[in-house]
Amino acid sequence: MSSNTLSAVLEKQIHCLCLNDFPCGYGSWRKTGYGTGGAETEETDALLDLLSCPHSPWVYDESWSPQAPALRQLAVLAPERLHAGFIYNYFTTLRIVDKGVSVIDNGLLKFSKLEELVLSANKISDIPAVNLPNTLKILELRANQLSALNSLTSCPPPRLRYLGLGSNNLRTHEDVSHLTGRHWPLLVCLDLSDCEFQDQQALLNALSTLPCLRTLVLEGNPFILACCYPGFTVDSLPQLSCLDASWISPEERHCFRGMAKMSDLIVDRASATVSIGRMRGIPDPLLSADENTPDFPVVTYSYFITYEFLSRQTPVNLKLESESKFDAAAITHVTDGGSSDADLQSNKKETSKLHIRDLMCTEDTCRDTAHVSRHCTSKLTWSGSMDVSDTQTYIVRDLRGLKRFLNQGLYLSIEEEKVLSWPAVSEDITVAKPSQTGKEKKGAKGKESPIKSGSTKDKSKDKKKKSLPELVQDTPIRRILGSVHVPLQSLVKRGQKVNVLCDFGVLHTESEVEAMQTLEKGPGKKIKEDKKKEEKESKHRRGSDTKQRNTESSKGKGKGRKECEMDVPTDNFVSVQLEPVTVELSVELEKWQSASEAHQLLLLHQNSQSKQPVLS
Repeated sequence: MSSNTLSAVLEKQIHCLCLNDFPCGYGSWRKTGYGTGGAETEETDALLDLLSCPHSPWVYDESWSPQAPALRQLAVLAPERLHAGFIYNYFTTLRIVDKGVSVIDNGLLKFSKLEELVLSANKISDIPAVNLPNTLKILELRANQLSALNSLTSCPPPRLRYLGLGSNNLRTHEDVSHLTGRHWPLLVCLDLSDCEFQDQQALLNALSTLPCLRTLVLEGNPFILACCYPGFTVDSLPQLSCLDASWISPEERHCFRGMAKMSDLIVDRASATVSIGRMRGIPDPLLSADENTPDFPVVTYSYFITYEFLSRQTPVNLKLESESKFDAAAITHVTDGGSSDADLQSNKKETSKLHIRDLMCTEDTCRDTAHVSRHCTSKLTWSGSMDVSDTQTYIVRDLRGLKRFLNQGLYLSIEEEKVLSWPAVSEDITVAKPSQTGKEKKGAKGKESPIKSGSTKDKSKDKKKKSLPELVQDTPIRRILGSVHVPLQSLVKRGQKVNVLCDFGVLHTESEVEAMQTLEKGPGKKIKEDKKKEEKESKHRRGSDTKQRNTESSKGKGKGRKECEMDVPTDNFVSVQLEPVTVELSVELEKWQSASEAHQLLLLHQNSQSKQPVLS
């Protein structure tokens, strides 16, 4: 007998009850009956106490069956009744959970009075109905490896009231055909949660033939993400009393009345709205700027938020690799700065064309599958509280893909864009080239000074008038300030909205990051300077002691000055970086609250489709 069969596991559980060992069964420990009545015998009440006392070493796991404790007590009171047939017929409930069972063999037929069988979290892929007792009323098969129901419905238990098939890979129309009243005439409760059913219409047509169905669990299936759920289900199954662990009220049934009879109702489409509110706590990038910095380049900072969400796929002849390549090129362009502006503009044009064609696709020309697309909010200049106010609605018909995406969650990132602007080269304005040395710059300033006249204010105004309209921008430099993961599993469990305040923690400005890097490199520089000292001292041993002292003291002062200058940013870093960066985010699934609302939206959709241009 294989160890992964159900009968082998049951025999092991019964053996662990120790029905023939102390304090159960026959033995010298019994005071009356077959025992000798010596000093080592025990009263019957004492033996029963050993079975129920929490601190007794003879207390065993009896949770797998409610009849197990009573059977052990019977083994103390009347051990002569415990023959094999009696033991098998004594059990009416068996709960074998997470025991690695993969095969239901005919050994289960020994339990001729079995009414409840729970086999959750095992490895069962096939349920042969011929090996199930006809007395079964409850059958729980949650979290197994079922992918078909044909063997279960070949000769199903005729008295079955409850059937649990949740968390199994059931999805096909063939599986739906096995959930009808012809197979389950007395079924009252059905659990299909966390399966992969997507065709809501076909499933409800089959379930409507179950005459006794009163309780139904469908949460976790892809089709519950659709706008028409649960209204379409409630109106399609008028005999239903409880849906997804919630009682159906008369008011709710009245609101959804007539939804199941609407023609042209789209029941396999989901609409998700992602809204981003305020972004707070980003440190001011110009707070640690030096007052003596030159006028050029002009540095501007902007901030935006990026995330990925599921959307409808483009037509067959359009490939999404171009968009991903553009994103990769943008990242390389940000880090390396080697791409030209012409390349960037061409990539932007290609991406915009792709996006426009995607928006123009109708439901007939586009595939039903979906892909993950990247969305960027508008760029905002820095402020303590930036109002992003970005709302995007995504229409998805690939409900299985949407379910997988929501189970994985959404990743939200904050990005910073830094742009350097330089004055355009002209005859009136001379710009210092980067290759010039410090002396050349000073000489150029000296030559220009006698020609200039007027107050400094007038000069600055003239400079602004001439430079601002003629600024030339370098390639934007982007860096990701932070990223967070937002779980969205609750939307798959019939949740309608997720409100999250995303916490990115304390972020660092670019100058603070550079200051921290210089501090980390500080000890290495000190070691190199010490080595240079030793070399100089060995070369100049013949020099005067006063010169050596002067040079050493001057070097010590220089070091102290450098250390002080490097300590300043750390103090500012501790004092400024106190507030964590937060972003307001909400993800909401559209749900029709009544049949009238569904009718109005259906009319709007039909009108928009009629006005939409026809694509060749």
